[in-house]
Amino acid sequence: MSYHEFTGPRAMPFQAPQGDLAVLAGSANQQLARSIASRLGISLTPAETHMFSDGNVFVRALENVRGRDCYIIQGVHHPVNDNFMELLFWIDALKRASAQNVTAVVPYFSYAKGDKKDEPRVSIRARVCADAIEQAGADRCLMMDLHSPQIQGFFHIPVDHLYGRYVLANHIGSLGIPNLVICSPDVGFAKGASAFARLLGVPVVIGNKERADHTENAEVLEIIGDVKDKNVVIVDDFTISGGTLISMAELLKDRGANEIYAAVSHAALTLAAVPKIMASPITKLFSTDTIEPLPVDACPKLHVVTVADVFAAAIRSVHDRTSVSMLFPEGPKT
Repeated sequence: MSYHEFTGPRAMPFQAPQGDLAVLAGSANQQLARSIASRLGISLTPAETHMFSDGNVFVRALENVRGRDCYIIQGVHHPVNDNFMELLFWIDALKRASAQNVTAVVPYFSYAKGDKKDEPRVSIRARVCADAIEQAGADRCLMMDLHSPQIQGFFHIPVDHLYGRYVLANHIGSLGIPNLVICSPDVGFAKGASAFARLLGVPVVIGNKERADHTENAEVLEIIGDVKDKNVVIVDDFTISGGTLISMAELLKDRGANEIYAAVSHAALTLAAVPKIMASPITKLFSTDTIEPLPVDACPKLHVVTVADVFAAAIRSVHDRTSVSMLFPEGPKT
């Protein structure tokens, strides 16, 4: 049968075989990597990372990866620059070891916040990082909840953008919270909040936030929508100081809301944020496990929901050459 007798995408018989699947863990996401490998039904490929006393990072795969389809799981969270350099070294090491493909699996890409030149004489940091990842030799990236989806356009290689809202919405939906409303802390995340609300089949309200400087503190000025006698979940892509979530929660209380929850994909919490969250009107803060370790012992309000299934399904999809977008159907859960 000739190629021209097939319609649509190239048929499976004509696709070159993928190399064996290999999943490696960088130092940033060891626990998540083990969970992902477990769900894939494989063992992590043995690997080591060593930090020398002068701050230099050394990485090495401890098993042959020649001709294999490799996925290195390494987030870019605190210590951000150490973790980012380690990611680049892993990509380079695997390419030099003759891996067939190298996919950078970055659960949290913190430099995504530097996505634009909105002040004079500043760097577009996300673009610089994208260039570095490409130059190191990555063939593809898997990332979750980028601060701005257009960052995918900074890359000349494929970037699969995964979403944490599905597992968070599933968990929140299982709690059976009555009179529920989803709240975006600002207009910038309104689209993401609307998608979250759609999954749960509930209304959405939007906050008006103002940030005057780079101190990681923001003031929420007003709320668009009715929250009186409602239970509210504030949703955002990440939190560091907890300031936006807390400011939003206090304003929601002033507007007559009942129980207030928060849900973020990335809890990049500082230790200083924990007592503030504990003293805030927030009943529970839900987060995924894209960042580790998380201060769950110090912050009983923090509840972690794993995204290992999402990453495992995406890796399997890329490896098997099926559609990653099919993993994320829209619409209310039934």
